[in-house]
Amino acid sequence: MSIAKPLPHDAAVLHVTGQARYVDDVPVPAGCLHLAFGLSDIASGRIVSVNLEAVRASPGVRKVLTAPDLPFANDVSPSAHDEPLLAINRVHYVGQPLFLVVADSHLQARLAARLAQVEIDADQPLLTLDEALAADSRFEDGPRVYGRGDVKDAMCSAPCRLQGQIRIGGQEHFYLEGQAALAVPGEGGDMHVHSSTQHPTEIQHKVADALGQPMHAVRVETRRMGGGFGGKESQGNALAVACAVAAHLMNKPCKMRYDRDDDMIITGKRHDFRIDYDVGFHVDGRIIALDVQQFTRCGWAQDLSLPVADRAMLHADNAYFLPAVRIESHRLKTNTQSATAFRGFGGPQGMLGMERIIDHVAAHLKLDPLRVRERNYYQKEGGLSAPRLQEPQLPPEDVSDPERETRNTTPYGQVVQDFILHDLTNKLVAAADYSDRREAIEAWNSENELLKKGIAFSPVKFGISFTLTHLNQAGALVHVYQDGSIHLNHGGTEMGQGLFQKVAQVAASRFGVGLDSVRITPTDTAKVPNTSATAASSGSDLNGMAVKLACDDIRCRMACHLALLHQCRPDEVRFRDGHVETPGKIYTFAEAAQSAYMGRVSLSATGFYKTPDISWDRIKGKGRPFFYFAYGAAITEVVIDTLTGENRILRADILHDAGASLNPALDRGQIEGGYVQGAGWLTMEELVWDDAGRLKTHAPSTYKIPACSDRPEIFNVTLWDGENKADTIYKSKAVGEPPLMLGMSAFFAISDACAACGANYPDLQAPATPEQIMAAIGRARG
Repeated sequence: MSIAKPLPHDAAVLHVTGQARYVDDVPVPAGCLHLAFGLSDIASGRIVSVNLEAVRASPGVRKVLTAPDLPFANDVSPSAHDEPLLAINRVHYVGQPLFLVVADSHLQARLAARLAQVEIDADQPLLTLDEALAADSRFEDGPRVYGRGDVKDAMCSAPCRLQGQIRIGGQEHFYLEGQAALAVPGEGGDMHVHSSTQHPTEIQHKVADALGQPMHAVRVETRRMGGGFGGKESQGNALAVACAVAAHLMNKPCKMRYDRDDDMIITGKRHDFRIDYDVGFHVDGRIIALDVQQFTRCGWAQDLSLPVADRAMLHADNAYFLPAVRIESHRLKTNTQSATAFRGFGGPQGMLGMERIIDHVAAHLKLDPLRVRERNYYQKEGGLSAPRLQEPQLPPEDVSDPERETRNTTPYGQVVQDFILHDLTNKLVAAADYSDRREAIEAWNSENELLKKGIAFSPVKFGISFTLTHLNQAGALVHVYQDGSIHLNHGGTEMGQGLFQKVAQVAASRFGVGLDSVRITPTDTAKVPNTSATAASSGSDLNGMAVKLACDDIRCRMACHLALLHQCRPDEVRFRDGHVETPGKIYTFAEAAQSAYMGRVSLSATGFYKTPDISWDRIKGKGRPFFYFAYGAAITEVVIDTLTGENRILRADILHDAGASLNPALDRGQIEGGYVQGAGWLTMEELVWDDAGRLKTHAPSTYKIPACSDRPEIFNVTLWDGENKADTIYKSKAVGEPPLMLGMSAFFAISDACAACGANYPDLQAPATPEQIMAAIGRARG
């Protein structure tokens, strides 16, 4: 059985040998043309004139298109139809495409695009959250509010109370393969698009709309991406549509790929947030009331900002029961790149706000933040109340407290039925020797003035499902050929995470054959229609189940055929170890397939799966948006230099819940990579715009991502031993997004080190760059 084996990535050899084929590697037909956008260098203003004569006269240029030249729709928005492919009358951010150059080569197109003479009557852009808030520039009429209980009354009755604020920076996706597309025109108006996208059906829809064709005229194919992280969920629309329109007009193949600088200047980032909080709590750290305001910088177009901001609200509790809570969300419109999906999809920002609140409460009470976290956990699985440490100096709990019986319901009304963080925390704390190390760090800090160490624990409770309910569906197509080889296609896309390998393992296990019998082909809208994006950590859950259902359909037909031949029941036919066993004969799988073929049995099937038991009303903020929760926790130790603000992650210990893992090797890789990416977001990745709205961190030379040397020297990653209680594929759990939030422990470890410099709360802001660390040290010292 192939399930649960730590098998290598299916394309690992192709990756390391350079044979893996990406969009830019697809051999193009003769006469292929290349595209580039001409970009605005003004953040906000009215377009007065655009002189493109020099562009048209540039060597190799075949055509230059502006908005009026587009044959049908001028729209690449995934949601609100507010994002034109090419600007109309006004510009809204530095980097907005104004016109499209079609040339003989990529270099010629890029050089020509810089020759335009554009006059724009600039006005004052809104660049920051504070500016947008002051101008009431937003994407909804007012703030959205979720919550429960009488927060005002509970706050007044709280023995302790704190207010605070944290600013959370955005993040560049920095996928290794940039945005790319290739469109090849066919007969009768058909268009074949190769796209580096997480959402082939979205590309199909937008291209069909731009060409004035039904969706059946457009075929979108995605073999693999060199990373996505959410940045290819909607941001690839512009390239695919541009290529398809140019290919339609020129009747030639057209290709487009962004140079790295252009990619970073044009495309959206993770949403940056400001979170204000007012919290009331007991003297033992238990939260009584919480009032949170989340301010989200969405950029110039709506894109996916509303569901991102919704998920930030849904994860504002993280792992903690909040008796009375009010969560207010402002979705603010600014003259910056349209912020978009990024691994975690708003969840990390919401969680970081909650973890900051816990950290601040613990500092105020001079308690270990770990103990305060434990006291606020949701109800233990199978228990009546969340266990809390009873310490002599703390008052005993009121056993008549009605909250004790209901500490398992989220602010949006979903019952948390599988909360395992109590046991998971205990196991991690013991394995990482947390208590002794904290004491050793305190002793070390008392003897060292220049270098200070810090240690922190942070938990994760992450909801798994698309919050837009209809996206929780997937299809698959499975063929068994007469020689026993298996052809597999599904709606998920491969971006390096190992989805194809996991789904192949599912198919191999259903038929009882080795992985060498299974071939997964590129994601293709002509094979599986109406696919959802590979996002929301749902790739294996959705597509794995769809493939299982298709395989089981074929297996049932084969079993019935062989049962008829051997006069036995179908349930007596066994598929295992490359063979099909009946009471009368043992076949190789190939022989069984040949027999079924000769018996005129269909060996092709589709599978369809929709996530059960979910419902969500985003307007009311009530329902069950998530099928289940994935859990994890991390302990990180760091050291900071108090003279320079530099920091190093010394050690990380992680215990993560992947359910009954489909592939422990791939899941460990996702956990390690997620932690490093999360730590990078919160410690070093800083986006900087100047006062005119120009992105200054637009290349590897100016934007720092974690390198191999930034990973912890000691890096212990362990999978939690337990099945998913929800009925998922082989009882596994999603492992794409949840591990990113484990990196929060690095941020709070740095904050802990800063706190060792003085008596005051350091109020560290994210990302914790050297400048922010020095400022936090100054606040700690007073």
